[in-house]
Amino acid sequence: MKAPDFAYVRPASLDAALALLAEHGEDAVPLAGGQSLVTALNMRLASPRLLVDLNAIPDLAGVSEAGGQEGGQEGGFVRIGAMTRHRDVGTASVVRERLPLLAAAMPHIAHPAIRNRGTIGGSVALADPATEWPACCLAAGATIVARGCHGERRIAAEDFFLGLYATALEPGEIVTAVEFPVPGPDAVWGFEELSRRHGDYALVGLAATGRRAGGRLTDLRLAFFGVADRPVLARAAAAAVEAGDVAGAQAALAGEIDPPDDPATKAATRRHLARVLLGRVAGRLREDAAPIGTVRGGGLDGV
Repeated sequence: MKAPDFAYVRPASLDAALALLAEHGEDAVPLAGGQSLVTALNMRLASPRLLVDLNAIPDLAGVSEAGGQEGGQEGGFVRIGAMTRHRDVGTASVVRERLPLLAAAMPHIAHPAIRNRGTIGGSVALADPATEWPACCLAAGATIVARGCHGERRIAAEDFFLGLYATALEPGEIVTAVEFPVPGPDAVWGFEELSRRHGDYALVGLAATGRRAGGRLTDLRLAFFGVADRPVLARAAAAAVEAGDVAGAQAALAGEIDPPDDPATKAATRRHLARVLLGRVAGRLREDAAPIGTVRGGGLDGV
């Protein structure tokens, strides 16, 4: 199919883009990497009258570190511009050193052609419940930076994802950056995903962060994706893992996730797979935790 007719504009500044979005309201949509939007246009699932291309706007892409961690102290953060391509997120040296969870997740995102064009801001704003970046944001306690004509807002990831393709963005706002707190030296992480084929949407995935000292886990955050209408922070399961009860954590998932039931994959199957992933990740976090600064397996080949 072909996309419906639309007008196209490529503003050179963020203020110009926001003004266009405000002027045209629901008739205008921002274009970032376009990997989901163009498909929706071609399938006539979206029919905006105006596309506002963000690709010519300076300062919306790039990865930088600020705050205390630059001097070896806690309290810093890594800021990732919304227009940063998936591949550039996962291969950035500061991400591999400070946020290896993101580096581990990136090769699971679709296929190389999509990773080379899609953006982290576009993924976060779309809020597809089966994708990696929203869950990583939730697991890492990230802050979503949004900008509109009335100024800038910072929204905690826990408050940002509201439902199926629904976020806390207000009309006319766009995501301009995602800020990830830099973990301390005792931080650990884990990432697992199951799909029918590599590059397919996840049947179930899990992004996890925490702290490990003396063989004990604390501050554990388990963010599941593909199991509900948004990424899910499994708090009861995390508490059980911290207490050393992995079986209890797996049982607790029954009350924390609500997988979709579709003809291809039954909800019961997704629940089972979620328990399997939790067992794998919890075991590694407790017994063979990868410290911050380590990316297992050289998983960036062919990204």
